[in-house]
Amino acid sequence: MSLQEYYAARAPEYDRVYHKPERQHDLRAIEQWVREQFAGARVLEIACGTGYWTQFIAQTAAQVVALDLTPQTLGIARSRATRDNVIFEIGDAYAPGRNARGHDAAFAGFWLSHVPVARRGDFLSALHAALEPGAKVVMLDNLFVAGSSSAISERDADGNTYQIRQLSDGTKHRVLKNFPSRSELLSLAQRSGHRATVIRWQYYWAMQYFTDAGRGRSIGGSSKGRTSDFDSGNRGSNPRPPTTRGHRVR
Repeated sequence: MSLQEYYAARAPEYDRVYHKPERQHDLRAIEQWVREQFAGARVLEIACGTGYWTQFIAQTAAQVVALDLTPQTLGIARSRATRDNVIFEIGDAYAPGRNARGHDAAFAGFWLSHVPVARRGDFLSALHAALEPGAKVVMLDNLFVAGSSSAISERDADGNTYQIRQLSDGTKHRVLKNFPSRSELLSLAQRSGHRATVIRWQYYWAMQYFTDAGRGRSIGGSSKGRTSDFDSGNRGSNPRPPTTRGHRVR
């Protein structure tokens, strides 16, 4: 089963991940943080899923074009983020230029972790090409936290890690889920970006930077003009996931 097929099957229960009690403090803080990053921006959102983050971005952005390949999750997203400044479209994360409309910002929430290590460069090159020069890029994703995150079942020769996930119908699925380190994230941003910042809460990380083609203006929120890193509230870290081997479930 492909990643797209997995998320199509998971669509009705996807948002349960946002109901975990231990993550509520982080989520409230990040919901506000995300609003601040895109004030007045024309945002291209990659892999929007059920629109959970779209609804917060749209509260301050000038426009949001939100892409996903899965009609089932897009249907939920359309019913959630109903502002006039939001456009939902079927779109490929590896070819976002087909949906580009002069965007000066981009958001990819919980997507980079599903990009194979070998395809990260291709993904970012295509994303940057779809944006205006000096655009602001924001990514948000999971830290691996034992006891809250699904266990790592496998690591392949390229360094990708996998989880075995079970849906409510009892089916099990092998899903690629990477947990990049701070240094990996900054290295990715510095290939064709500047002013990169990595932020870590207890259960999540975020990275923001500006693309290299011209100097990006600040679009809401703050950016310090240099590569930096900090923990929100001095909490949390980004430990490497365990390297255990597991049974593959297709």
